Amino acid sequence: MNRTSSSDDPRRFLVNGRLERSPRRWRDKVAVTGYLATVAMPRLLEPVSERELTDRLGELARDPVALRRAMVDQGLVSRTRDGAEYWRTVRTEHDPEPDAVEIADRALGESP
Repeated sequence: MNRTSSSDDPRRFLVNGRLERSPRRWRDKVAVTGYLATVAMPRLLEPVSERELTDRLGELARDPVALRRAMVDQGLVSRTRDGAEYWRTVRTEHDPEPDAVEIADRALGESP
């Protein structure tokens, strides 16, 4: 199900799947950052090392460090105090809808 119109789709700012330049308008920056956070960290609350996240973002953006910082600044991603681990904390419109089994598994702590 497509939840956004093509003019609102943050993928319009990507060149061959990569962010080469950050959009000018703030709301477009927020939309692109949210989309790329979902792509780089598809599972909510799953811890990822700083190196792994930077590598993933390097596949998606010219400046992975700035993108990682934007994700933290926008509250999409949290990190340990020392910055060794990151995890996505916000569900975005780009996440697939969880099914009932996935929700139950998470609630019961049985998710892999």
